[in-house]
Amino acid sequence: MENQQLQRLKLVNQDTVLSLVNRVISRDDHAAFARLVQIHQNLIRHFLRRLTAGDHATAEDLSQETFLLAYRKIRQFKGKGSFSAWLHTIAYRLFLKQIKPVQVVSFDAELHSQATGSNPNDADLEAERLMQILNQKERAVITLSCAAGMSHGEIQAVTQLPLGTIKSLIQRGRQKLLKHFAQPTKQQQVSS
Repeated sequence: MENQQLQRLKLVNQDTVLSLVNRVISRDDHAAFARLVQIHQNLIRHFLRRLTAGDHATAEDLSQETFLLAYRKIRQFKGKGSFSAWLHTIAYRLFLKQIKPVQVVSFDAELHSQATGSNPNDADLEAERLMQILNQKERAVITLSCAAGMSHGEIQAVTQLPLGTIKSLIQRGRQKLLKHFAQPTKQQQVSS
């Protein structure tokens, strides 16, 4: 599901997005901002669902806060990176403000569907449940890398983490997930 959204977002030319941003800044064009929300809302919502380990209500609240804050601060967007990365940064920072200090997190649907051979839609739901396997930073970087399709440099801009740390977190998170998939489930143990 996220890959389809990512593909649709890539079809929307960065120039089109910048044109919409400029219309919002210069004319306070609400229709242009509504289009920006329409283009990016599913990606931001899914990102936040992963970060909140499937807590849809919190993810929805954070998504709305993300777009409200983006609207208020749109003049701060300088176009140096993608608008999507800028929105992910806002969403991530809002998420960090609301989490409890000892919260634990999880994973990516593609990796899950490859490992289990399951339906990608089912995998998306399962991904939200599996977020408890990873810590908050691992969850964020894996989601940004796999689900949002961001480069390590873009992830660095969003999370403000050092590049080496990002690479380590992605590797460590994937290892935890693969280890989880290698463990037999209770149902598999009973049928053996």
